Amino acid sequence: MTQQPYQQIPPPTPNSTLATISMIAGILGWTIAPLLGSLAAIITGHMAKREIRESMGRLAGDGMATAGLVMGYLQLIPSALCICVVLVMLAMGISIPVLDSFAY
Repeated sequence: MTQQPYQQIPPPTPNSTLATISMIAGILGWTIAPLLGSLAAIITGHMAKREIRESMGRLAGDGMATAGLVMGYLQLIPSALCICVVLVMLAMGISIPVLDSFAY
């Protein structure tokens, strides 16, 4: 009876820190800090994607970076549109009911 040699398991590939930060910032963008969290998620997500691509397989976390980017863009686009609508309304002299309470 011959013993079969043990196969060595390769060490796990570490995740990119920037990818983790991007995902956390994306979550924060949907909960506590909508504009700031979304901007941080987008910036760090793109940085993480580049870092992972340039590492040639030494870093993982592409899914986390993608999740951070998606959450960041999904939160940032409606926020930017709302800001634009408010600015246009103010420029046209249309009153915004919520802001009327601050005039008194």
